[in-house]
Amino acid sequence: MGPTPELTPDVVVIGGGPVGQTAALLCAGWGLRVRVIEASAQRDRVGSRAICQQREVLDTWDAIGAGVLARRGLTWSTGRTYYQGKEIFAVELKDRGSSLLPPFVNISQAEVEGVLLGLIEVNPLIEMSYGARVCRIQSDDHGVRMELDTEAGRTQLASRFAIACCGLHSDELRTQLGVDFPGRSFDDLFLICDIKADLRDQRGERRFHFDPIWNPGRQVLIHEQPDSIWRIDWQVPDEFDLGHEEATGGLDARIHEIVGAQPYELAWRSVYRFQGRVASRFRVGSTFLAGDFAHVFAPFGARGLNSGVHDVENLVWKLAMVVRGFADDRLLESYDIERRAAALENLEVTSATMRFLVPQTDADRQRRTRLLERAAAGSAAAIAEVDSGRLYESFWYVDSPLTTRAPGRVLHGRPERGQPVDPVPGTVLPDQEVEGSLGESEPHARLRQQIHRSFTILSDNPDEVKLPKGLPVAVAELAKVDPHASLRRALDLGERPVHLVIRPDGHIAAIIEDDDDQVPLALQRSLGLLSEPT
Repeated sequence: MGPTPELTPDVVVIGGGPVGQTAALLCAGWGLRVRVIEASAQRDRVGSRAICQQREVLDTWDAIGAGVLARRGLTWSTGRTYYQGKEIFAVELKDRGSSLLPPFVNISQAEVEGVLLGLIEVNPLIEMSYGARVCRIQSDDHGVRMELDTEAGRTQLASRFAIACCGLHSDELRTQLGVDFPGRSFDDLFLICDIKADLRDQRGERRFHFDPIWNPGRQVLIHEQPDSIWRIDWQVPDEFDLGHEEATGGLDARIHEIVGAQPYELAWRSVYRFQGRVASRFRVGSTFLAGDFAHVFAPFGARGLNSGVHDVENLVWKLAMVVRGFADDRLLESYDIERRAAALENLEVTSATMRFLVPQTDADRQRRTRLLERAAAGSAAAIAEVDSGRLYESFWYVDSPLTTRAPGRVLHGRPERGQPVDPVPGTVLPDQEVEGSLGESEPHARLRQQIHRSFTILSDNPDEVKLPKGLPVAVAELAKVDPHASLRRALDLGERPVHLVIRPDGHIAAIIEDDDDQVPLALQRSLGLLSEPT
């Protein structure tokens, strides 16, 4: 590939969308030098695209200085599902803790990108390069070498690590990395519009309609965004022609069927077909796949951008630990183990949703109709089978080699929709309001605001905890952090002395009762330095 620069960044992020932007800001937060390579000449400001941002993703963005997104977004916690205009069930999103952050906010991807870009532009550790396309990449355990196609011609770039989050259509780079992208494309067509209108009777909720009178035999999803912008998704026939629909007034009529006689403004519209794919591996030497470059899902359930943010949150602290000398290749390998398992879970969930939304045979369509009719009549068994999109939740790393298993704590499968997961090691630490600070960290209003720059141990006996030398660990007495025992109750800790070992990404690495000597072992395991979980 030719000569490489003498000075190279610690991490090159390939792709300047919200996942790449998040990755860059997370890296800079750990003191890593970053260069972001974006093929487009400038940021795309058009259209809402991904709009539903989940609580733990908002927590990640808050940790990198983008807390305004939670405040700016439109909060919602209820999802309603209808059949032929009749509500058949509603899901209230539960929180095992008592977070100050909402379960979801609706805010457009374009606005998210604008906020994150503003932070990048003032961060001295991040260089943002637009109009540069990675046309060749070589990656091994010693680093990454890239060739860039820019307006100035071909240039070379090297880095210790690369995070590739350059989107669904970057097939050439996947091929160069030797990565397959198996899955399927769905033939079914969906129309998406952003409109500005006053729909007061539908505010603050997700509304999914099966077979409404204004889209018979198909589905419609309605979501509110800030500034009276509404996102409407219609399933449309295969022969649907957006240009013809606009020219003949069909699109206007379609929108008025929902908004009534009141005026509206059309802000954006597009037609999509969806895919479900997961890369064959998420790591190739020193290059790590994330976001839509690693996986793509049907959008019902908001599992695209949210899971991409959690990809890079999982990865970056591991890169930082290796750069600082606290861990080795075993910790990096856990990225593929943990995040590919999360992607396969998301693929299974969204594929089941698509099978229900768009049945492919007459028998399946008739079965769905009978099920919806029974659900509308009040059948609890039928309601449980209706799938209008299971909403995104953080994945549980219970089978990860970084997780120390706790006797008697077992994950009893995927929780019911809207319900929190069982409180076991590998799941996310419940958030809550706190007073004061953990260790030497800055005091914050939320517990999870203080855990993203180190490991955290919450202990009933903090003076008995033995720590590996030099490792960034904050230790705090559990009773001081949790004076009303709300966290203890949320995690079903009981009365016995306990140590909680928390990873920098907020996942519980270990719940240890009584045995002080197990804490350093759990920390070693969470760094990939012990081969088998116990």
